Amino acid sequence: MTTVNVNELNLLDRVVNINRVAKVVKGGRRFSFSAIVVAGDGNGWVGYGLGKANEVPEAIRKGVEQAKRSLIQVSIVNGTIPCEIIGRYGASKVFLKPASEGTGVIAGGAIKAVIESAGIKNILTKCLGSHNPHNTVKATFNAFTQLKKTEEIQKKLGTVG
Repeated sequence: MTTVNVNELNLLDRVVNINRVAKVVKGGRRFSFSAIVVAGDGNGWVGYGLGKANEVPEAIRKGVEQAKRSLIQVSIVNGTIPCEIIGRYGASKVFLKPASEGTGVIAGGAIKAVIESAGIKNILTKCLGSHNPHNTVKATFNAFTQLKKTEEIQKKLGTVG
């Protein structure tokens, strides 16, 4: 895996979901917030983070910091992914299918935020099972980690030119 300096990348962050969580105490309810954030440079590098705090801006800041630490590189060929893949996490399954030029990003909710942050321009997706944003983001990242680079596949097949 390639290491990258986060400061060199021009990362854009997107808030996928903010959830208000209540803790019941003697005097009533205490509210805190959890935020799922996706950060990417639009050129193959993308990461996600979960931040929790008593205020929304602090939860987002923590999520962005965690997303910057969890960056992975996505294999992109001609603006799409190299092959069909299914990512799984919990009860969520995410089906990613390469698309031809001009198709655009056909995705919904949390998956769309991850794909656009990664810089994929043409893709078809389908969310199977649970639509929970936490699990769909993690299932999408599971699919991205399963994708191999074109060079790795050629080396394995012995067809390096």
